[in-house]
Amino acid sequence: MNKPVDFIAILKYRSTEDGGRKTPATSGYRPGIRFPFGDMQTSGQQTFINTDKARPGETVEAEIKIVSVDYCENRLEEGMNFEFLEGNTVIGTGAIIKILNEKLRR
Repeated sequence: MNKPVDFIAILKYRSTEDGGRKTPATSGYRPGIRFPFGDMQTSGQQTFINTDKARPGETVEAEIKIVSVDYCENRLEEGMNFEFLEGNTVIGTGAIIKILNEKLRR
């Protein structure tokens, strides 16, 4: 059974010059995600909307499925910003535009 989508977000990938990826990310990519309410990271699968790749420096819309739903329960809100990372390197930022998993809504 496929896990349902938790939220939809606008993702801004940093350019390579600004510390972002050197290659495009493909739909299904799972970087770490850090929300502003804690130091813990979770993993979030990004399924891009209307494209199959996000190149460094691009902004895309994506459906996000997070691994640690319990950690984020009652803590997310539409408009909330977050960072996505490879290891400890922030490669982009995102903003939640629509929460689909009501368990997550603050």
